[in-house]
Amino acid sequence: MTTVNGLPAHILLVHAVVVLLPLAALIVAASALWPAVARRLAGPGALLTLGTLALVPLTTGAGEWLEERVEETAALEVHTELGDTALYVALPLAVLALIVWWRERESRSVTVARHTAVTGPGTATRGTRRTFLAPTSAPVGILISVVAVAVALATIYLVYRIGDSGAQASWQGRFTP
Repeated sequence: MTTVNGLPAHILLVHAVVVLLPLAALIVAASALWPAVARRLAGPGALLTLGTLALVPLTTGAGEWLEERVEETAALEVHTELGDTALYVALPLAVLALIVWWRERESRSVTVARHTAVTGPGTATRGTRRTFLAPTSAPVGILISVVAVAVALATIYLVYRIGDSGAQASWQGRFTP
């Protein structure tokens, strides 16, 4: 993708990534920390994260196309180098979003199994499933939460740095005070 309506696609796509990637990071971290949030947002958060993950290479590709058509500066070089690292946080964030969603899903099946054991056979609406992410294990939950928060913070920080360097490359010295 090179242009949209006569404008470089990068300057349009970048706004989606700058908003959606930190939003996805916050949803993943909140879902990892609070089960009530996970019940409501883990699935939509995983979908948002995967969609944003798909936008990252589109945005960097459009940025590389634009880089070849503007004046080369040191600030632009910094921005493009930082922009190439966005995938390094978007991918782990997407994996964590899927882990948080899957673990929340497994915790619901464990709840159904416990309900069946208390109320008797034949009362559950679903059968029990095999679990893979230890939905009742506190240490596993803590580990996932710590990693999710760390990746979310790294994502937000990197998006800020990329955005700031892009703004510096675009606007530094190009307006009068």
